Amino acid sequence: MVELLGPAEIRGLAEELDVRPTKKLGQNFVHDPNTVRRIVELAGVRPGDVVLEVGPGLGSLTLGLLDAGASVVAVEIDPVLATRLPRTAAERAPEAADRLTVVGADALRITAADLPASPVSLVANLPYNVAVPVVLHLLAELPSLARGLVMVQTEVADRMAAGPGSRIYGVPSVKLAWYGPARKVGAVPRSVFWPVPNVDSALVAFERGPAVSEDIDRQRLFAVVDAAFSQRRKTLRAALAGWAGSADRAGELLAAAGIDPKTRGEQLAVQDFARIAAQA
Repeated sequence: MVELLGPAEIRGLAEELDVRPTKKLGQNFVHDPNTVRRIVELAGVRPGDVVLEVGPGLGSLTLGLLDAGASVVAVEIDPVLATRLPRTAAERAPEAADRLTVVGADALRITAADLPASPVSLVANLPYNVAVPVVLHLLAELPSLARGLVMVQTEVADRMAAGPGSRIYGVPSVKLAWYGPARKVGAVPRSVFWPVPNVDSALVAFERGPAVSEDIDRQRLFAVVDAAFSQRRKTLRAALAGWAGSADRAGELLAAAGIDPKTRGEQLAVQDFARIAAQA
């Protein structure tokens, strides 16, 4: 039997540890058990799954993942929180506590070698200021990561899941699409957090799909994407001039890729960017 954390337990743990949530680390702790259960269900966590959780904080979502039968690798940058989490699991999920491993590290720097097992899923309440970099870093470093569900700021969720032609479609949208499809799967009310954040939150689910192109180096493609969106109002011929060496050369590469040089970056799918990168 796993006892999930409610508002009183969250505040009690924070008081015990003298934890004062900081904006710098994006610390907003979930204190609603129903929200935790909903996240775990939407993530499709199955018994025996190895799940990577980034920023477990006081352990609300960790306990929910353990309750679903998963083995949890929790990456926590705050040493005070990282030290307390195993004891919280032992107290509230005694029969599942041995399925939790806490890694004290920065998620933006971890590699597969830093983890005790290969996770198949990422399930996390991510700090808003580093959400996209964390997801992209983990997908690049952990080939075993097949799917994920993350809670992020609503505006970030919209950008992550946006498609070509959308006003909010941009670098995060394309780079995440390189790995596979992403979709926004639900909103999360502010009231389930402590402290209450100043922004709305949403859940984004993603899956690792087949490679867009086996022949295209990811970094080469990402360089094209960065250049294309660095000056959104300009045509691709102008925006890619620095990357290609000149506007004329950019126009030649675009034409060779079958793309109108007058097109703008937000009109292209990841497959289009791959064709451009293939010409370089």
